[in-house]
Amino acid sequence: MTGIVELLVRHSYSFLFAWVLAEQLGLPLPSAPLLLAAGALAGTHRINLEMAIALPIVTVMICDFFWYQLGRLKGMKVLQWLCRVSLEPDTCVRRAQAGFERNGPWELAVARFVPGMNVVAVPLAGIIRMPLLRFALFDGLGATLWAVGYIGTGYVFSNELEDVASHLAAIGRGLFAVLLAGLMLYIGWKYFNRRRFLRKLRIARISPEELRQRMIAGEDIVVVDLRHALEFESEPETIPGAVHMDPLKLEQAFELIPRDREIVLFCSCPNEATAAQSALRLRNLGITRIRPLAGGLAGWRGCGYPVKTLALGEASLDILSPAPGR
Repeated sequence: MTGIVELLVRHSYSFLFAWVLAEQLGLPLPSAPLLLAAGALAGTHRINLEMAIALPIVTVMICDFFWYQLGRLKGMKVLQWLCRVSLEPDTCVRRAQAGFERNGPWELAVARFVPGMNVVAVPLAGIIRMPLLRFALFDGLGATLWAVGYIGTGYVFSNELEDVASHLAAIGRGLFAVLLAGLMLYIGWKYFNRRRFLRKLRIARISPEELRQRMIAGEDIVVVDLRHALEFESEPETIPGAVHMDPLKLEQAFELIPRDREIVLFCSCPNEATAAQSALRLRNLGITRIRPLAGGLAGWRGCGYPVKTLALGEASLDILSPAPGR
């Protein structure tokens, strides 16, 4: 037996550990096919089933504890860093936030089955200050379901998978080349989608320095905090004078948004994704005096500018009405 199957037989545990570890560190390496193969090898008594299941669970839990603690200590900076090494977390942040709001800690049990979601769900649990015991319980449940699900499937259908592997092994070294090419195509497709997503977010930003100067000068600017409620609850500080609103509520009220005032949107998500997307959609509706804040709240803080505590809750749409005398 040659190629990837032989590699798994010879170095099953170390190869499995290294692959799962790389995925958990944010690299775009899907572990599901490898777990299926490990289950098939366990079904044909080439490796130990219990070890094959326990190893990825332990690897995942160690990595997840690391990401959880980073989320607690560094906040959204962790997701900013992940966006530099991964190919899609900034597209999953809002979905993960909505999932936590809808499902609570159960989101950790299902996020691992959604491509890209598991990359951001764990640090988000730390960012929103989920209690450690609750995090460990639900994250451990998710890791167990993930490992048992894929490895168990490979184990049950080991004979069928073995037949497929035997036929493919006849190809020899060509099989490894095909699999490697498939992996490179997968990574390339993810990279293409990410670049396309980032191109959509290209819109002129306002720098924290410019915003601060214009606020000091007394210009009539509406600053809107678009952070998700979970982020806001864990970190209620915001830019002085800003109002907190849900992005959907802001976009649904586009008819009330004045055209005679500058609207500045900000969030704390990677690449200012939420603010930029909202600004682009509102511009398409004819609102041109609207810009996202470069760097979001972190960029404002990084300049040493003041922040204030704001109570959670959607802002009144009165702030969007035209300024007096205009």
